Amino acid sequence: MADAPGAASADAAVRAAPPNGAAYGAAEWGLLLGSSMIWGASFLFIAESLVHFRPGVVTFVRIAVGAVALGLFPAARRSVDRADWPRIAALSVLWLAFPMTLYPIAQQYISTGLTGMLGASIPVFTAIIGAVAHGHVPARVHALGIGVGGLGIVLLGLPALGSGSNSAVGVLLVLVACMSYGLAFDVAVPLVQRYGSMPVFWRALVVSVPLTVPYAVVGLGRSTFGWSSLAANVTLGAGGTAVAFALLLTLTARAGATRSSMVTYLEATFAFLIGTVIRSERVRLLEVLGCAVLLVGAWLSSRPAGA
Repeated sequence: MADAPGAASADAAVRAAPPNGAAYGAAEWGLLLGSSMIWGASFLFIAESLVHFRPGVVTFVRIAVGAVALGLFPAARRSVDRADWPRIAALSVLWLAFPMTLYPIAQQYISTGLTGMLGASIPVFTAIIGAVAHGHVPARVHALGIGVGGLGIVLLGLPALGSGSNSAVGVLLVLVACMSYGLAFDVAVPLVQRYGSMPVFWRALVVSVPLTVPYAVVGLGRSTFGWSSLAANVTLGAGGTAVAFALLLTLTARAGATRSSMVTYLEATFAFLIGTVIRSERVRLLEVLGCAVLLVGAWLSSRPAGA
């Protein structure tokens, strides 16, 4: 496996980074598309893992494999100041153990495509948290992109909410997970800018492994073994956890928290396409319209601040 862009030093990432308000260049678009495509497929791998494994087992295997895979890179093992470990511990909960536990639970009730598309609510939560915590107000064009994306979320959620209480629970769990990711973006930015993405994320992965053990033990007795589920879970951990997060954290350091969280817009579209084509999931008109709206939001969010 080739080294992820996140292996570059923090100093190099900052020097190469355009101002947060500048249009994306080739590097930013590459990081955006790479992470969003991998994550769009991750919901398929979660669904395949759930065929034999309970949600707690899926989360534990995903995070443990991700920690091993990322730890193979020397860049991930670069030193981090002891004073920053509390922030890394916070990331292990907000970005890993907590939301990654909620996703497989939610996918027991809602489709893979809908799960992925609901992830586009992350930029909304990120912008709100940034405004409350730092008094930061997104540029007008970026705020418009977030608003358009929010409209897409409404269009996506309406059909599921009308399908019964189980679907509503699934939607709610995903939105809570997305809120946790929004908090994590705010915590991650200064760490990634200081150390690069891989040292930060690898340590957060390692810390989060024991946090997922209790729920995995609970689910182990109700799980069965299947090679297809194991292969899907391992792929989920190596790709959707290790590589995709390294790509995204690098983008976060280059473009800022709010704009890098827009990766979820494209991730949502890939998840929708994968669910429709591979899993033959039901396609609703509002979901198609929601995907189109989300793409517009992604485009707006990548425009220059003065556009």
